[in-house]
Amino acid sequence: MKEEYTNHHRRWYDKDPVLSQAVQTLEQSDDETQIKIALNLIKIIIEHNIENEKFEAVEDIINAVGSGLDDNRKGRWYDIDSTLKTAMTMLRNCPETTQHIIAKEMAKMVVDRIKKDEDMDEADETSEA
Repeated sequence: MKEEYTNHHRRWYDKDPVLSQAVQTLEQSDDETQIKIALNLIKIIIEHNIENEKFEAVEDIINAVGSGLDDNRKGRWYDIDSTLKTAMTMLRNCPETTQHIIAKEMAKMVVDRIKKDEDMDEADETSEA
């Protein structure tokens, strides 16, 4: 029997296929890569929100992030690290159009980071030989 299409998604980021794939790839990355990507995400989200004049001051950004954090939630993969949790909360609170733009940048960052790590591994193997 064919599965019917539904508008119900298990996770908030599954609404956008690009965002879903980027988050899935990030989830499968090592801890160091996750933190570096999270820090870059925070920077990108802040830049987008300032460009869109959504926030006028740093305090506005901090308050918006703080209101989205739920300290009792521990079941999600990104709740383990506070930096990652902050980045994902900020991303979740962005409008869907901004999420899509950021998802493309995020996907590129993850792929670039993986390629860089692979290049470093190859260089290490060459120098050991």
